[in-house]
Amino acid sequence: MKSKIILADDNIHRLLFKLSLPATVGMIVMALYNVVDTIFVGRGVGTLGIAGISIVFPFQMFVMAVGQMIGIGGASLISRNLGANNFQRAEKTLDNILLIVIITSLVLIVPSYLFMNTLLKTFGASAPIMPYAKDYLQIILAGTQFFIFLISFNNVIRAEGRAKIAMGTMIVSAILNTILDPIFIFGLKLGIRGAAIATVISQLISVIYVIYFFQSGKSILKFRKLRFNVSIQKEIFAVGFSSFSRQVAASFLVIILNNSLAFYGSDISIAVFGIINRILRFIIMPIFGIAQGLQPIVGYNFGAKQFQKVIKAIKLAFIYGVAISTLGFIVLILFSKPII
Repeated sequence: MKSKIILADDNIHRLLFKLSLPATVGMIVMALYNVVDTIFVGRGVGTLGIAGISIVFPFQMFVMAVGQMIGIGGASLISRNLGANNFQRAEKTLDNILLIVIITSLVLIVPSYLFMNTLLKTFGASAPIMPYAKDYLQIILAGTQFFIFLISFNNVIRAEGRAKIAMGTMIVSAILNTILDPIFIFGLKLGIRGAAIATVISQLISVIYVIYFFQSGKSILKFRKLRFNVSIQKEIFAVGFSSFSRQVAASFLVIILNNSLAFYGSDISIAVFGIINRILRFIIMPIFGIAQGLQPIVGYNFGAKQFQKVIKAIKLAFIYGVAISTLGFIVLILFSKPII
């Protein structure tokens, strides 16, 4: 099978590059979209619109953390089972990932709607920002299940070595969003609600594409029977929890910063922080891309008991990560004003 041959490649340098590059490109495109989205909201709604999006950002980070937990935990289990030629358990894992996505989406959406005002105040929303943040979050919540699905199954697609397909789902979503943003914000005069609607629609289209990928025979995996398997779900959560914890910690940090900026600064301060935060994502995304390219290599070779390949892949990823982060730091220090 094509994906199995990709992951069985003995040239770890080539394999890491082949899997990391599409992941990096896809994530950079998503980061670029976030900047473009901010520009559209800034021009169509104003500073308070940008501040509203910045207030909602911790919630989106938390949703992303849930998706990463499910996706990374599930992808690790799938890649190890593929390496061990246990395709039946790999497909059972796929089914259980979908079940977890459905349940966690409901658990997140319902309380968030019921306690929206309290949630936004906790995130640092002032009275002027609150209407914008609320308008944005109401619609974003409606697409929470799509967001979690995409993040989770993007990891799964990479787990079978199909990095270009995973990249495609991110790029399609970003391009659609960029096209729809001006239509809804300016053309239909929906303001910040238009930006949220564009986001949800673009995510839905990508979800449809991912489902088609798995059910059309293009993937070596397929959704079969949606039956709960406690042992599989425990392993998914056990592996993915560290990623979840890290992302949630980052979300809490943004909440603390937003509240500090609201107390010591102004609504403009929150908007400025939101802009800088999106710029910094350009530096972080290539590191995430390398990590995502590394994961299926480690999982597959661990399952195949090729431990020397696992060690070599980790060493290479570490070297590349340090090099990219150092270069990014230098660029930001030297060209901070033109970039901002």
